[in-house]
Amino acid sequence: MQIILLEKVVNVGNLGEVVRVRDGYARNFLIPQKKARRATETALKEFEVRRAELEKIQAEKLAASQAIGERLEGYSLKISQKAGVDGRLFGSVTNMDISTALIAAGFAGIEKSQVRLPEGALKMVGEFPVQIALHPDVVSSIAVVVVGDLV
Repeated sequence: MQIILLEKVVNVGNLGEVVRVRDGYARNFLIPQKKARRATETALKEFEVRRAELEKIQAEKLAASQAIGERLEGYSLKISQKAGVDGRLFGSVTNMDISTALIAAGFAGIEKSQVRLPEGALKMVGEFPVQIALHPDVVSSIAVVVVGDLV
């Protein structure tokens, strides 16, 4: 399906590009999320009229993401979980737990889909590097320290 991108999408393209993607990806994700429109003649004309407005919105989102990213860079988040004597957790620390803890720490607007755990959920006590993708161009690294509560 031919679509026109209304914002930058990772591994697809930048604002204003007309790209071909799989039909399901366009119908089920890009179009409902208002990240793209079908590339028809009327849609292309409407996009050209709104291009400056969309570019301004993207610049504002990027600036806001960069501001949060600078605050996040090098931040150490401490999460307490129940653990056994050998350091293994009962359960795990997921991206949802991390995003909830970051919101509680004052970093508003961080969703669980933005938290990138390179090795999956955290299942041991210790310090782990985690990346937060605030924007396709802004990725911040934080350290998550998992502290065990002995049961």
